[in-house]
Amino acid sequence: MKITRISTTIVNARMRNWVFVKVETNEPGIYGWGEATLEWKTKGVVGAIEDLSVLLLGQDPRRIEHLWQMMHRQYFWRGGVVAMSALSGIDQALWDIKGKELGRPVCELLGGPVRDRLRFYDHLGGGTLEGMYKTAEPEEFADKIQESLQKGFTAVKAMPIPVAEMIESADALKHSARCVEAMRKAAGDSIDIMLDLHARTTPAAAIQFGRLLTEYNLYWYEEPCWPEHVDGLVEVARALPFPVATGERLVGRWQFRELLEKRACAIVQPDVSHCGGISEARRIAAMAETYNISVACHNPQGPISTAASLHVGFAVPNYLIQEVVRKDVPWRNDVVTEPIGMEGGVAQPPQAPGLGIDINEEEAAKHPFQPEVIMAYFHKDGSVADW
Repeated sequence: MKITRISTTIVNARMRNWVFVKVETNEPGIYGWGEATLEWKTKGVVGAIEDLSVLLLGQDPRRIEHLWQMMHRQYFWRGGVVAMSALSGIDQALWDIKGKELGRPVCELLGGPVRDRLRFYDHLGGGTLEGMYKTAEPEEFADKIQESLQKGFTAVKAMPIPVAEMIESADALKHSARCVEAMRKAAGDSIDIMLDLHARTTPAAAIQFGRLLTEYNLYWYEEPCWPEHVDGLVEVARALPFPVATGERLVGRWQFRELLEKRACAIVQPDVSHCGGISEARRIAAMAETYNISVACHNPQGPISTAASLHVGFAVPNYLIQEVVRKDVPWRNDVVTEPIGMEGGVAQPPQAPGLGIDINEEEAAKHPFQPEVIMAYFHKDGSVADW
């Protein structure tokens, strides 16, 4: 079997252009899909996929590790997030091909399921731009978390922390606390609540917010500062009583090493569309297991990324829970032939060969590339703030 073509399909989903990668072979009906979505870097990722394709045409797609090493090492310049996202999409597609050829789901090829079901967590508002990023008042948080519960989810992630100053005011701190209080009162103690700070905060500001939130028993506190500030993450983790989660912006196992060695978090969040694909997510998870640290793959992207993350989740013993977006765009499930089931807020072990997902290319073509919605944030004094 030989690789004959590698192509991309771009699907605009408002905040993101989903970058679907198709790897075709000379075997009739045997092809694979992957996802390399990277917000606001779409054209760079597509170009990187074209660059990597030169190495892979004519190669046997079943030699997944060999091809991974070629993509990572043979161009001298090791990958940042653009190059590693391109590699990730191709890697997923190679696993899809291997599973299809063998007639087995990818999680079986990774050693078989280690659990009977895997819990999802919802984004506030189902992952819409307005629900996740524009919700601002306590009453809105309470209403939107109720919607998630009605859909069967038992865990929800929200962003009540504003575009933060380096050191925060009492007004901003107390407003965020009221938003979290409203969610906890609306959901009760049986529901797990995660807060995403989006690395908007310095370690000092993250601790300021966190000290007002201790009574709400957060499931985790995500990206309280930039992940390369490992000592800052250590400060936050030691100062607060709830687990820190981070890692969505890190690529390759090497960038996770210091995080693990310093125990700067309790949950690592590699993204299968950025970190190096299914192959690398497995290696990162194995590293984390040696430190007794949990894994929960970051996944706000399209449906292929969700499918790939689930296969990793079912095969990894220290996997915790799976992020999912369900209604960022109303036609999300139209572009796939078999939407992923989310009944009761859980996934069942995949049964179909490969990743178990196929793209309806005719439907996908109805949503061509457009520039993503720009999320420009500024501090009160006009200086640039982190999204």
